[in-house]
Amino acid sequence: MLKILIVEDDKTIRDVLKENVEKWGFDGFCEEDFSDVFATFVQYKPDLVLLDINLPFYDGFYWCNKIREVSKVPIVFISSRDTRMDIVMAMNMGGDDFIQKPFYIDVVMAKINALLRRTYSYTNMESNVIEHDGIVLNLQEGNFRCGEEKIELTKNEFKILYLLLKNNGNIVSRDKIMRNLWEDESFVDDNTLTVNIARLRKKLKDVGKDDFIKTKKGQGYIII
Repeated sequence: MLKILIVEDDKTIRDVLKENVEKWGFDGFCEEDFSDVFATFVQYKPDLVLLDINLPFYDGFYWCNKIREVSKVPIVFISSRDTRMDIVMAMNMGGDDFIQKPFYIDVVMAKINALLRRTYSYTNMESNVIEHDGIVLNLQEGNFRCGEEKIELTKNEFKILYLLLKNNGNIVSRDKIMRNLWEDESFVDDNTLTVNIARLRKKLKDVGKDDFIKTKKGQGYIII
């Protein structure tokens, strides 16, 4: 089931959008905490975002820009603003469509359906990010974010962090990590893994995540 994130601070409009989205067989989720829309986006992993421009804390342009840093998911702006500059800015910030309030709900749904068809007929629907405890790993760019900071990773650091995040809550053995880093274990230097883990931990510590990767003596590593 395709998922649609609704970011609209007017409850009446929000409820109408959710009701109709679900009538069409989509899963709809309404954001109600507008202080961190990006966190909701990462956790919910929507296939399309309906985004108002005038919002508490930060406007829709800000959140669109944050989402575009990690994802190409379709974004439809819905706003009472109607100046040419607003529409141009919405498109320049990475929006895929602009619907002006007041709107006809059947027009909104037609646009949503058309955009979803165009987008997911040709692309892989797998999310481009993995998030855990404030760390957002970008699978396309090979870096991670924590708050406003973006940290670059080496190829091996990225593979290690990806493997641990995909298995969060479970211990990952050193052997399993090494098999993922190198196809032929005969070329593996155990010390090289230790060095890579140490460098990765240093980068996590630099953004305040001192104990993000835990060592289980004689077993491996775990992210909880």
